Amino acid sequence: MRLLMLGGTEFVGRAVVEDAVARGWRVTVFNRGYQAPPPGAAALRGDRNAPDGLAELERGEWDVVVDTWSGAPSAVRDATRLLAGRAGHYVYVSSRSVHPLPIAAGAAEDAPLVEASPDDGEVEYARAKRGGELAAEAVFGDRALLARAGLILGPYENVGRLPWWLSRIARGGTVLAPGPRDLELQYVDARDLAAWVLDAAERGLGGPYNVVSAPGHTTMGELLEACVRVTGSAAELRWTDPDAVTAAGIEPWTELPIWLPPGELYDTLHRGDVSRVLAAGLRCRPVADTVSDTWDWLRRIGGQAPLRPDRPQVGLDPERERSVLGRSS
Repeated sequence: MRLLMLGGTEFVGRAVVEDAVARGWRVTVFNRGYQAPPPGAAALRGDRNAPDGLAELERGEWDVVVDTWSGAPSAVRDATRLLAGRAGHYVYVSSRSVHPLPIAAGAAEDAPLVEASPDDGEVEYARAKRGGELAAEAVFGDRALLARAGLILGPYENVGRLPWWLSRIARGGTVLAPGPRDLELQYVDARDLAAWVLDAAERGLGGPYNVVSAPGHTTMGELLEACVRVTGSAAELRWTDPDAVTAAGIEPWTELPIWLPPGELYDTLHRGDVSRVLAAGLRCRPVADTVSDTWDWLRRIGGQAPLRPDRPQVGLDPERERSVLGRSS
């Protein structure tokens, strides 16, 4: 199999490239060249936002294209049009954010979608991802696979959610652990997402799939306790009622990454219907493996995860944490 990876040096794209190389596929990475591609992949250079930025893709044929773009949908439109007739399958790594918020618990792929266009320039994230989907479908039809991910964790994470929890717990002391402890989580390890995408493309699957684990694949307690174990920390997790956390003005998801209190946004992120993707073969590794491998990666790179410049900083200020813990003790 010949794979063209648009991107391919960070997080999900890197996981796709590493998996494809391990399968013996011939892999070409197309990006701006700021980072070297993973070993075993060839490189083409270009900037999708620049005039003539796709010139290096004007020649060549590929069985599968994987695209993780989250900027202007017009960039996906231009790439798909250029590759039409020279690529067998187009995988667009999208997001469950293409549905208007809030998404009801149990929503499947056929839930309402945001209004968007493949001709859009820079737009907010939901419209950008939906516009990218429309661009892929317009050219590749049923040979376009729309992988709608939710929360993505694992090594090479460049958003900083799990790395923040690992770093915070590694520091030790009393840790504000947002409850309830048995709060169920739904996410996907980037490597499991990558493996499913390649399997599905090889099988010729098309259309939208919610590519995350079953609801309750793990819990907030299991996740944070795994962080304590792998770091070898003496940290004490102090489980705190969600009402107390939000009453203190702490922002779920950003100041306390991954966590959302029970309610509409929690249902949106952690209670989606994934029966279609599970029937199509998605397999999700245990949370302990994701946490351990992410910690190993963090230590290899010196403990500081690289962060995407287009995403906000995550994590709770230590002084705010101490203040809330003091009031709850």
